[in-house]
This record gives sequence, structure tokens and C-alpha cells, in this order.
Amino acid sequence: METLLQQIVNGLVVGSVYALVALGYTMVYGILGLINFAHGEVVMVGALTALQTLLFLMGVAPDMAPLLKLAIAVLVAVPVCMILGFLMERLAYRRLRGAPRLAPLITAIGMSFLLQTLAMIIWGRNYHTFPQLISTDPLQPIDGVFITPVQIAIVIISALMMAGLILLVTKTRLGRAMRATAENHRVASLMGVDTNAIIALTFVIGAGLAAVAGVMFASNYGIAHYAMGFMPGLKAFTAAVLGGIGNLGGAMLGGIVLGLVEAVGAGYIETMTFGFLNSSYQDIFAFVILGIVLIFRPTGLLGERVSDRA
Repeated sequence: METLLQQIVNGLVVGSVYALVALGYTMVYGILGLINFAHGEVVMVGALTALQTLLFLMGVAPDMAPLLKLAIAVLVAVPVCMILGFLMERLAYRRLRGAPRLAPLITAIGMSFLLQTLAMIIWGRNYHTFPQLISTDPLQPIDGVFITPVQIAIVIISALMMAGLILLVTKTRLGRAMRATAENHRVASLMGVDTNAIIALTFVIGAGLAAVAGVMFASNYGIAHYAMGFMPGLKAFTAAVLGGIGNLGGAMLGGIVLGLVEAVGAGYIETMTFGFLNSSYQDIFAFVILGIVLIFRPTGLLGERVSDRA
């Protein structure tokens, strides 16, 4: 029982990060019908930008409060990733809106490799240690179940950001414009909505969420490197498909469910395979789930809001 509860806690933590990244995938798909496979690299850029900012602050202001350093690092990483998201939409995707669907898909994959290569040139190929500015001393709320303050912060901040995004989309003028653009670009434009600006803002908001997710991921695992965004990005895409890509609630649900399945599976995979596999093979669960969903329920758990783009 202790193992199960511990894996549930781990699943909620990693699932929260997947959910934040999945929101970026699902927002862009809901409006453009585009799978932005370069979104995972935005996570990487956010983490490495925050790391660079922290190293700078540690050099010029070593006595600064750790939480203040981390807050400044996030405040630097988020705008950098937002600018990157805007440039990706403006330079790589805007001219391809009327092109066959294969063209933007290949472009997205190309952008992913381009960003990885640029990050490798700037930060090198080595793994970097991400400073642990929030305590990692485990707490034990239940006998045999441990959770660190970093993990608690990840879950709380993720929940607040997801709630804020839902309020933005459902309760503001910008949100109404985003929903109108997702429904029909041409009609929204006739009604006075600047669809180009709305699409760009969608990329910007998604990139901002990815930046925060990148800092969370690096803080939780204590490392950052140029290829760190690929696997979380792929799993977040799986989470978006699982929940129903194009549906914000589905992306959140898919992220949490995928995190729980992956964590619980990692805890019992050795038993289930009679010792043939161990927890290092936990990534297999994400791709098994992706295959099952695509075969038996391609619209995901909560369906798809933009059905004509399935």
C-alpha cells in the first residue's frame, strides 16, 4: 500500500508538469489544427534560460534569498520563451496556414531539431546541475509516503496556472476571441477579431506555460540539458491526445492520468513482467496508451472541441 501511495504522489507531480505542457499543444491545435512538435523544446529553453539566470545571480548577488533568485529566473525565462513562441509562429508557421497538413508538421519537427541544435551550441552537450533553491528534504505525511517541498510547490503552482488559463479562456474578451477564432477563422475575422494576433497570442501563452513547466521539471530532477524537452514534450502530446486534443480540460485530465499511469506502472512493472523489465522502462506506458487511444478512442477521453479538424 505504501508503494502504491508513493507512486500516486509521484504521478500527480509529474502529471502536473505534463498537463501544463499539454495545454500548449491543445491550444495551438484547437485554433490552427497544428501539432507543434517543437513545443517540448520551449520547455528546454525555459529551463536552461532559468539556469543561466540563476548562475548569473549567484555570481553577482550570492546573498540574495533563494526563492527571490528562483522568482527572478522564472520572470526572465517566461518572456524569453514567449518571444520564442511568437517568432516560431511568425517565421515558421504563419506562411503555412493554407498549405497541406504535412508541410507544417514537417516544419514543426524541423523547428524541434533546430532549437535542440542551437541549445547544444549555446549551452553545450553536457548535463548541467540545476540549483536546488527549494528544500528537497522529504516530508512524510503518511508512514512510508514521502513528498518534498519542491513537489508540493509544483502541484500547487500547476493547479493555479491551469485554473487561471481556464478563467482566461472562459471569462475574458481575449478568451472569447480565442474561442471564436478556433470555431471559424473567417467568420471571426469578419466580426472584427484580429485572428493573426489571437493565433500569435496563443503561441505566446503556451510558450509561457512551457517555460514554467521547464523550470519545474529541472527543479524536481536537478538537471538541465539541451535534449531535456524532447521526452516530456512527447509525453505531453500523448496526454493531450489522451484527454482529447483541442480540449483544455482534456489536456489537464490527460496529463494527470498519464502521470499516474506512468508512475504506478513504474512501481509495479518488474512484478508485472516477472523481472524481465524494471522501472527504467517506464516510458513504455506513455506510448502504449497513445497507441490504445488512437486505435479505440481517437477523440480522447473528453472528445474534441473542434471536430472538423480531427
